[in-house]
Amino acid sequence: MQHPRIIQGGMGAGVSNWRLARSVAEQGGLGVVSSVALDVIMVRRLQQGDPGGYMRRALKAFPDQTVASGIIEKYYNEEGTEEFHDFKQPPVFTVEPVREIQELTVAANFAEVFLAKEGHSGKVGINYLEKIQMPNPASVYGAMLAGVDYILVGAGIPLEYPQMIENYTQSRAGRLKLNVEGAEKGHEYIMELNPAEILRDPPRELKRPYFFPIVSSFILAMTMAKKVKGVDGLILENHTAGGHNAPPRGALQLDAAGSPVFGSKDQMDYKKIAELGLPFWLAGGYSMPGSLENAREEGAEGIQVGSVFAFCRESGFQGDLKTQFLQSIEAGEQEVFTDPKASPTGFPFKVAHMEGTLSEREVYESRKRVCNLGYLRHIFRKEDGSLGYRCPAEPVDQFTRKGGAAEHTEGRKCLCNALLSNIGLAKRYARGYTEQPLVTAGEHTESIALMIQEKGYDYTAAEVLAMLRSGR
Repeated sequence: MQHPRIIQGGMGAGVSNWRLARSVAEQGGLGVVSSVALDVIMVRRLQQGDPGGYMRRALKAFPDQTVASGIIEKYYNEEGTEEFHDFKQPPVFTVEPVREIQELTVAANFAEVFLAKEGHSGKVGINYLEKIQMPNPASVYGAMLAGVDYILVGAGIPLEYPQMIENYTQSRAGRLKLNVEGAEKGHEYIMELNPAEILRDPPRELKRPYFFPIVSSFILAMTMAKKVKGVDGLILENHTAGGHNAPPRGALQLDAAGSPVFGSKDQMDYKKIAELGLPFWLAGGYSMPGSLENAREEGAEGIQVGSVFAFCRESGFQGDLKTQFLQSIEAGEQEVFTDPKASPTGFPFKVAHMEGTLSEREVYESRKRVCNLGYLRHIFRKEDGSLGYRCPAEPVDQFTRKGGAAEHTEGRKCLCNALLSNIGLAKRYARGYTEQPLVTAGEHTESIALMIQEKGYDYTAAEVLAMLRSGR
């Protein structure tokens, strides 16, 4: 199988949207949509009037029209505009989710992949975070219903995904083991989706997509290659990439700016990884002319590229945020900070310093803490044996009342709401407050500066691909 040489990163919530993925796939790259918060993204698009009718058209192709019509009836607002932010909230996932959120998640992942694949024969993938566990069985099934070609999973150790994917090809239930803090030894908590409980007449067979875990160490690469059946390739992502990074190996040390210090233990030996016998792609800092050739000389099949795509015309970032970020790059004033505290997951998270965003202390401190989306909540076992949910970014008194340590809340930011704000889907509350954005990007911004110099602020995904293929 000749896989695409260039993989477009699956970034943020709705940044790697169907438009971007479709544009990349049409040009022969692997276009990747982000799976994060697709259920909320779809219902908010519908409430903003569904410009262009894309969500409704995708839902009309969904294999169970009772489910699809119910979503449209509940959430579509014919008079909505992009200025509408008083959104109705769908249910939040729990270990025993209500049927509505399962149906909504399946349909939303189907719709995003359906639109990305529409009208061409290129390859489309979807990116999942292993840290966001509860929605993922429903999310994967929805993407497979739409014929997704590749499934990529990072931010964790995705050992169980190949079996779940295999089960779905035969319309069997897919399941993931959940991480539960304080779980009794030997007791497992499972998240399961049975297609027959979601669709009236589920397809008997589905195409099996290729599965690529995203890894950051040789040990994890070896684990996925040797101990997990069904791994088709590896994406090797180093710590300069945008979004979440794997923590440094060994004791955490911070530099003078407060960023984690990565050392020799965090470097990957590509020759050893090549000996594992799987094709691999290099990510994080491979976004310049000649990067593809350099990666090929290292033994890689190709490269995964994120940030330069994140700020192109087709990405989901709000236009004013794109312009502000690109202006800071052009002026040489942008410094991306690896924040060890921002993410509720505990993973370091790359933050671009931008005026009016949560990267500014006064903007961060002016926000009243609330956890109303719940994607990054931690599941924990209570003393009575039942399960609870807590997030270090929720109100401090709530977090500590649930047994969390107050120091774990310091500097934590609600990425769920901030990332939706990045794409124009911020929620406005009755008290008048509207959620503010938080922009992430990789450390290496030279390729973005190059695109600005050659194409201006409104460069396209096709122009990024041409640059990456142009050679040294």
